[in-house]
Amino acid sequence: MKKYLYGYIREIDEELKKEKVGEEIIQEHLIKISFFQHERLIHLMVTLAYALLALCSFAVSTFAPMFVFIGIILVLFLIPYVLHYFHLENGVQYLYKQYDELRKRM
Repeated sequence: MKKYLYGYIREIDEELKKEKVGEEIIQEHLIKISFFQHERLIHLMVTLAYALLALCSFAVSTFAPMFVFIGIILVLFLIPYVLHYFHLENGVQYLYKQYDELRKRM
């Protein structure tokens, strides 16, 4: 998804180098933004679920010490999710800026 997002950002940056931008590009851009927003929402929910499960496993580990290992595994999975979500969030924010610029050049 990261490759796809940043590839699309490069495509729109190329369009922004042109003097005039058509309405169809703006409409396509809005559709892509909505797709990326959906992806971002799903990854936010998964990230929060992993974080909540990790916290719960650490809380339960006070009663059953073997849950510490489960918590550590969940935290190890949480790190890539947070990084991926970070890229999605920043990419979508940049898409908003591109949209504003496309509207100015229409």
